[in-house]
Amino acid sequence: MIRLIQLIGLLGFAAILTGQSVEQTAEGTRPAAAILAQFDGLGAGFEGPQGTATLRNPSDNSLAVGPDHVVQIVNSRMAIFTKKGSRYQDTGRVLYGPVNTNNVFRGFGGTCEARNNGDAVVRYDQLANRWLIVMPIFSRAAERPDQPPLWTARAAAYESPIGVPNQPNGSAILYQPPKPAPAPQAPQAPQAPQAPQAPQAPAAKGPYSICYALSVSDDPSGAYYRYEFLRPLFPDYPRPAIWPDGYYVPSSTGDEVIEKHACVVERSAMLAGRPAREQCFVINDVNFLNNADLDGMQLPPRGAPNVMMAAGGTQLKKVFEDNAILTWKIFTNWSDASQSRLDGPERISVAPYHYLCDGQLTNCVPQPGVERRLDAQGDKIMARLVYRRIGNQQSIVGVHSVNSTAGGGGVRWYEFRIDGASNVKLFQQGTYAPEAPQAPKAPQAPSFRWMASPAMDKAGNIGIGYSYGDATNFAGQRFAARRAGDPPGQLTTRESILVQGEAAQTSTMRWQDYTQAAVDPSDDCTIWYVGDYVKKDASSYSSRIGAFRIPGCTP
Repeated sequence: MIRLIQLIGLLGFAAILTGQSVEQTAEGTRPAAAILAQFDGLGAGFEGPQGTATLRNPSDNSLAVGPDHVVQIVNSRMAIFTKKGSRYQDTGRVLYGPVNTNNVFRGFGGTCEARNNGDAVVRYDQLANRWLIVMPIFSRAAERPDQPPLWTARAAAYESPIGVPNQPNGSAILYQPPKPAPAPQAPQAPQAPQAPQAPQAPAAKGPYSICYALSVSDDPSGAYYRYEFLRPLFPDYPRPAIWPDGYYVPSSTGDEVIEKHACVVERSAMLAGRPAREQCFVINDVNFLNNADLDGMQLPPRGAPNVMMAAGGTQLKKVFEDNAILTWKIFTNWSDASQSRLDGPERISVAPYHYLCDGQLTNCVPQPGVERRLDAQGDKIMARLVYRRIGNQQSIVGVHSVNSTAGGGGVRWYEFRIDGASNVKLFQQGTYAPEAPQAPKAPQAPSFRWMASPAMDKAGNIGIGYSYGDATNFAGQRFAARRAGDPPGQLTTRESILVQGEAAQTSTMRWQDYTQAAVDPSDDCTIWYVGDYVKKDASSYSSRIGAFRIPGCTP
């Protein structure tokens, strides 16, 4: 028995060493990626043609880039900016916004028009030159006879009922709200006595919804086809991914339930403005799901399944560590939904990892001068999974936040490769956790890099944006990268500092929830990234949008 305990201890120690062996504790030596453009997006101090907006926390940053525009969604507001190119001479000028995200559904009817909601996400479909906006509805509507019954985990896919008859009912031009006039300041009236509280209405028992708006052209200010699909389960954290046979949109029933949904909507029908269908699988006892999101113009092999991944462990069961990434393959059949299938999960062995600060909704990242710490969302692959095909090479890049050996936080990143038989294998991995130079006789404050988002350019270079902060640096945004032929597991450039935080966030521990990187379709080299920071004396966060280019990628 003693020898068995000793063996288990040795195996555990070996696992820790394996996790440490992929940790990068110093910056690379290549020059930092050049910042080609940067500007503040939605947040404190933002003003556009539609005025200003008070933004909720967390920001839920989402960003997409087209040939001539940058579109940003922050929680429940959206804005459109210029991008220097054939239409505009400058980058970052506000063309539209801030407006409620559900403004894109104006005149459509149904719950999507009636209710604005957070967690909306924007993507640019570079294969078709279209903008895709996905907005979940987090509260139940009124009961209706066509709502779906409760979905539970099973092998077969469910088909989502449509929310609006005859959708999309043609297209509609994006509504341009006028700038609101300043409200006159009324004299303060005496406070009226408080009325007795009215009886609370019974909770609605109708469906949730997921809302899709797909532009008719590459102009995000133009016309959109709109769709609503009814869901019986709360559709939290939708993460849309572009794939030839569909837009894949996983979501989660909630933070207190280990139940996820892997859905796909009919891309070809939506592009043509025809009635479209949505299929969903329900999966129990798995972590947050993300589907492979195609970058570039080279398509996957014909008929290739979409790959979906999740981190291991389960925070709700107090399992904060693992040594594998789970993968599934989704085969979608639009002719016969009963033939659609979900294969997996398969466990792909990786270096052991421990969730940063044991997962989400934890007081994690320190800030200078205040007791308030920031959340890290360390239990999940939060950002999109990047798929890129270069010739016969098929890569998937993913990231999540992990504990570093110095007691801080690092970005665990992976590149997987897919072979001709659609088998997914680990190609390289690393934990990016450089420590700041230590002053003589000064205690070392561990650094935190967390909440990252990756991208891969057409040369196979990998760039990763992330939040950075510690006990002496307010939270801001940085970027590091590697060239395709560099030593495996290393981000070889020095860090680019997109923005340095100027103050602590004290109102809440929630920080962003996610950031977003996106490849510019104009050159397939430039990587755009958005994340948050707090300005000096500001009451809320601001967002900073930046464009980077990694040497070795020729536009």
